[in-house]
Amino acid sequence: MTDPTPAQRAIGDFAPKLVELTDTVLFGDVWARPELNRRDRSLVTVAALVASGAFEQLPNHLRLARDNGLTEDEVKEAIIHLAFYAGWPKAMSAIQIAKTVFTD
Repeated sequence: MTDPTPAQRAIGDFAPKLVELTDTVLFGDVWARPELNRRDRSLVTVAALVASGAFEQLPNHLRLARDNGLTEDEVKEAIIHLAFYAGWPKAMSAIQIAKTVFTD
């Protein structure tokens, strides 16, 4: 038996179609496309989450970004840059989440 995916752990049987789409389409297809590497996809994803204020998704994607090769300094610089485009409060919230993730 394989370990459950992050989507399976988060959602389980509550919304199995969403889990299936997350696992097969999003991470099985979109994230596997060769036009962008996983590191760049992580940077784009983190930026989109910060810009949209989707902070509940940010810790997992920051950990994934770290696993995909983004450094702590790169994440901090991206958040600083986003402060001027996405808003200061969003950047302040995101940097606190990043601090927690990178100090764990």
